[in-house]
Amino acid sequence: MHYINKATDPKIEELKKDFFSSLNSITSHDPELRKKKGIKILEIGVGTGVNFQYYPDGSHLIVVDPNPHFAKYYDENRKKFPNIHSEEILITTGEEMTGVADNSVDVVVVTLVLCSVGDAHQILKQVVRVLVPGGKLYILEHIKEFNPDKYWIRSVLQEFLSVSGIWPFLFDGCCLNRDFHSALDSAGFSKVEAEKFYVPLTKLLFLMIKPHLKAIAVK
Repeated sequence: MHYINKATDPKIEELKKDFFSSLNSITSHDPELRKKKGIKILEIGVGTGVNFQYYPDGSHLIVVDPNPHFAKYYDENRKKFPNIHSEEILITTGEEMTGVADNSVDVVVVTLVLCSVGDAHQILKQVVRVLVPGGKLYILEHIKEFNPDKYWIRSVLQEFLSVSGIWPFLFDGCCLNRDFHSALDSAGFSKVEAEKFYVPLTKLLFLMIKPHLKAIAVK
């Protein structure tokens, strides 16, 4: 669902800029990066790199994506951000990112990815594994309607479009009826700050994904 960006609604850029702003205050666990005031970021489901613009100068990136064709477009976009260093590109899923070492990254970023993965719980276990002690997960995902009494039409449509397979077929496996709050709580983080909210999307097609979850979880 990475097509949900500033091109589809300018308010998304403002929202994400605010969400990622605290990345600038993170100190790396790696002594060499710390000297350079850089941090190591792992992004799962990076796609073409729509989040690059929010990363601090000196960020070192490890990226994971199961699409074998993404690397070319990722590389083209990365060249627009010379302040970011690409360390490694892994063609695999978040559930199987065994190529990332234990306790090796300062930050993990997951945005609009868990809606289409096979096992969100397993991905979050992997996230805990690769984060350094005190490292942070930044997660921004659309979720199932959390106020079904008020927005019952959206709730019913989300369930129907997901269970029928219509929405996953149209949008690359994306499901509308998932909620990741419980998975975050059970993943083994020491602290989770999460908020459910409605993204200010205005286009009719995107009304199904207005309910969102944003969270910062600390290992």
